[in-house]
Amino acid sequence: MGEYRIAAGEYSALIVARGAALREVRHGDRLLTETWDVPEGEKPPLSAGLVLAPWPNRTADGKFTFDGVDHQLDITEKERNNANHGFVRTVEWNLHDATERSVTLGVPVGQHPGWPFDITLTVEYALDADGGLTVTHTAANTGDVRAPFALGQHTFIRAGDAEVDDCTLTLAADSTLPLDPERQLPQGEPVEVAGTDLDFRAERRLAGVWMDNPFTDLVVTDGRHRSRLTAPDGDSTELWTDRNFGWAQVFTADPDHGQGFPGRGRALAVEPMTAPPNALASGTDLIVLEPGQQWSGTWGLRTIAAHPVSTQVS
Repeated sequence: MGEYRIAAGEYSALIVARGAALREVRHGDRLLTETWDVPEGEKPPLSAGLVLAPWPNRTADGKFTFDGVDHQLDITEKERNNANHGFVRTVEWNLHDATERSVTLGVPVGQHPGWPFDITLTVEYALDADGGLTVTHTAANTGDVRAPFALGQHTFIRAGDAEVDDCTLTLAADSTLPLDPERQLPQGEPVEVAGTDLDFRAERRLAGVWMDNPFTDLVVTDGRHRSRLTAPDGDSTELWTDRNFGWAQVFTADPDHGQGFPGRGRALAVEPMTAPPNALASGTDLIVLEPGQQWSGTWGLRTIAAHPVSTQVS
């Protein structure tokens, strides 16, 4: 199993070839993501760090229609009768390039039952001593027919060693998409978060909060959507995305809901997504790649110190 460690300044990251997974990001000895230790070849707990494509989240009954043709995907979430998270999270990605500060991996999605499209994916993980981690995804249609596409990444963020319940979350999202609690599929149109328990536009403590919700109408600040997990000491982990990621799935790993994160119990995922659950079927924010066309989207992680250390010489 290929693993690649990169570093720049105080930042370091570990990337795993299987699923192009982001295994950990650190600033000094402070973790910005959850990490894991599993036997070689096994999937990370709760799909942590994995790239989800050519669709993230769920497709109801594995069915969708594209350009007038009906397609039936294999059912991979059998208890809910959904096709879940695409094809590339369990395969080995190929190394394209590696330096001290960056690594680029790629993989052809391949054709599968219900998926007669040819798309090739690449992802570059790059560190900067000041800006932290930048993740750049590309998708190219290498076939001769139009292809549907969406992408996400199952990113668990962390504010050092602070417990999730002791942290606060700021989520720059004005709306959330209601889901059927049984199958986690969309149920109606997005609704405003104002006045609900899902309003995190102003920072709120996460003690006792459980979520598994897609958010949209993301607020743009300086050209980016920005969310922050802040520890009691005031230091924050910021996850930002460019405008190509118009959705974020926020999920709380929680032993009381049967899904604790190993070694941590409660943990928080803020997952950048280009489209909501069931986008293949609904068409909502679905990307359509013409033959030869390429798409690119970028997101990243950085630490924000409550009291930055001054380097000025008096």
